Amino acid sequence: MVFSQTDVSGNFTQPTVINRKMKNFLKNKLTIFLVIGILMIIGCAYFGTGVSASDAMAGAYLIVSIIPISFIIIIDRICVWKFGAKKVNKIQIYILGTFILLFITNMIRLQLQG
Repeated sequence: MVFSQTDVSGNFTQPTVINRKMKNFLKNKLTIFLVIGILMIIGCAYFGTGVSASDAMAGAYLIVSIIPISFIIIIDRICVWKFGAKKVNKIQIYILGTFILLFITNMIRLQLQG
């Protein structure tokens, strides 16, 4: 591993090998659904533990919800392997945009309904 050197003011003078590998990973492997899925699994594991009975029941539902999240992540990884991250991210942006549009139209409908 090659680390970059810093000048007197502490600024890096050349990019590191680790930096290039991380940028390569983020550009070629990372997708929107992977990030959201990992955050949801961490959230389910964190909020899945409860003290009272109602918290424990909600935690059980959260922990069971890890199964479909895992399926989505597996399907996402298969699609990235087959088609590439750029094409998969493009489709995922369309899917998320559709869900956001549906959410907004539902909010408008609820406001108009009274």
